[in-house]
Amino acid sequence: MTEFIKLYPENPHPREIQKIVNVLKRGGLIIYPTDTVYGLGCDITNIKALERIARIKGVKLEKSNFSFVCEDLSNLSDYVKQIDTSTFKILKRALPGAYTFILPGSKNLPNPFKKRKTVGIRVPDNSITLALVNALGNPIVSTSIRDDDDVLEYTTDPELILEKWDNLVDVVIDGGYGGNEASTIIDLSVEPPEIIREGKGSLEIF
Repeated sequence: MTEFIKLYPENPHPREIQKIVNVLKRGGLIIYPTDTVYGLGCDITNIKALERIARIKGVKLEKSNFSFVCEDLSNLSDYVKQIDTSTFKILKRALPGAYTFILPGSKNLPNPFKKRKTVGIRVPDNSITLALVNALGNPIVSTSIRDDDDVLEYTTDPELILEKWDNLVDVVIDGGYGGNEASTIIDLSVEPPEIIREGKGSLEIF
């Protein structure tokens, strides 16, 4: 049975946050709100959890395009090669926000991602997400939960999400209705930066 936990974005309850973090540390999968669409995530350090997400998404873990959801830019040096000042200024301006930035990966990437030349970094402007990552102490590996419906690309109602994902994940967080527009993806590993997908994040950050 998937647990359904209600959290209020204005004030996520620390006890509930810790309960969810304990699930993540045990290798559990969660569905959680972000500043864009709901995401499916797990602890970046738990290989079995990473493999579970890859299986659910039907991809090979080594070739997956999962994002690393961080609390702020302080985690960056753990996963990203040294970046220049202009790149850092773009990140500073845009984050936290509705962006995924593709950056050159460092040699310290977790084992399944060792061969990747780039990584996608997210710092969502959502207090529930940031509280989770802060309490976990390291990034969450994340991917959007897409819908099979041709009209609705993303499910926004947490109760409908629970219906669809019951028994597939360990926790669904109800953080209120989600958005139905994904993050803007910008590749900063190339010069000039390349817009991979235009989403919720404004392109006026340049």
